[in-house]
Amino acid sequence: MPDHATSLDPAVQRQLDRLWALGPGADVLGLDRISRLLERLGDPQLRLPPVLHVAGTNGKGSTCAFLRAAIEAAGLAVHVYASPHLVRFNERIRLAGSLIADDMLAALLEEVLDAGGDVGASFFEVTTAAAFLAFARTPADACVVEVGLGGRLDATNVVPAPAACAIAQLGIDHQAFLGDTAEAIAAEKAGIAKAGVPLVTMAYAPSVAGVVARVAAGRGAPVFARGVAWDFAVEGDRLGYRDARGVVDTPLPVLAGPHQPANLALAIATLRHQSVLALPDGALGAAARGARWPARMQRLSPGPLVDRLPPGSEIWLDGGHNEAAAQSVSAALAAVAAGRPVDLILGMLSNKDARGLLAPFAPLARSFTALPVPGHPHHDPADLARTARALGIAVTATAPDVGAAVAAVAARGSAARLVMVIGSLYLAGDVLAANGELPD
Repeated sequence: MPDHATSLDPAVQRQLDRLWALGPGADVLGLDRISRLLERLGDPQLRLPPVLHVAGTNGKGSTCAFLRAAIEAAGLAVHVYASPHLVRFNERIRLAGSLIADDMLAALLEEVLDAGGDVGASFFEVTTAAAFLAFARTPADACVVEVGLGGRLDATNVVPAPAACAIAQLGIDHQAFLGDTAEAIAAEKAGIAKAGVPLVTMAYAPSVAGVVARVAAGRGAPVFARGVAWDFAVEGDRLGYRDARGVVDTPLPVLAGPHQPANLALAIATLRHQSVLALPDGALGAAARGARWPARMQRLSPGPLVDRLPPGSEIWLDGGHNEAAAQSVSAALAAVAAGRPVDLILGMLSNKDARGLLAPFAPLARSFTALPVPGHPHHDPADLARTARALGIAVTATAPDVGAAVAAVAARGSAARLVMVIGSLYLAGDVLAANGELPD
């Protein structure tokens, strides 16, 4: 799915315009183009600090946030490559703790495009090459690299020997690229496995776990799965992690939602099953309180959007866009709501399952407002409203944008409202920008 990235910096925008002119821009899986592009750039992927490579359908971004927080809590510098961005393109590339500066980003994109304009590289491949160039040239102790799509054929999968690989929660998503069964998707995700590199995973259904194990064995990667090599439990306000090396006790994560302790535990397991980076247990505990990951069960701060609602109102935001995410986010929302009715706002890309996403939220919602996702193929808001009514949400409406949607909710009464915005990370970026909350 094209990202339609723009920048307020003219130099960056010139390079983004070049990128779109060269195309193809859309998701195109395969390692040939990225390998040829990186070869022309001197193979920077061979000169990176130790890499932690993370795949998964849901939770991979949060896991990366916990990894970053733990490494930084240990006093080490870490690069991070993540996607998509929410508001600013720079969010994709974090250098030793700070988002990449516009001047450096413009120069890197220009260098990559000059070197490989005839390769036919996609938007994501060019971005990946720019990130790896930046990482190879900027001192740091580690890199956290999030898979863009799938794993086996993702552009990030050119790093030959990461310190560790991890796979977060698996589910059905991106069927056109990865297959339409859990087992087929698992095979693609497990394709990040490398010979001799620990592959740390969540616990999966037996058929899915079997696929992951077979792919890893074929590549010579040892698997460390939850429930076998490591596990965790939540007791009160603490998380108890355990593996063969012992027990780690941490606070519960500051990231909201009952699914986040599992992502924190996966990050801990990943760090404890690699041997390149030495981190004290205290850094693992600090990660629980220090991780930040915008648009994942995020409560918006006072700002232009929140201030449109009656006093005491809340707006919560999550970019979840598939059924597995909906199950986790709706459970987190139910805990936040504590019986209060929810005003639901949704915009979804056209290749996502609207009913699968909406169904878990229907019992919580007293109203539903559908809106488009600007710049991207999306479900017609009127169709989304019909789906919501079919699921039993009586009060439904459409709006042209998130500002109008929040205004419509505010017009329904003077009492404090609890609003949840879901359905797309692209929409989440629009929400953050409208409320003046730029990820940093």
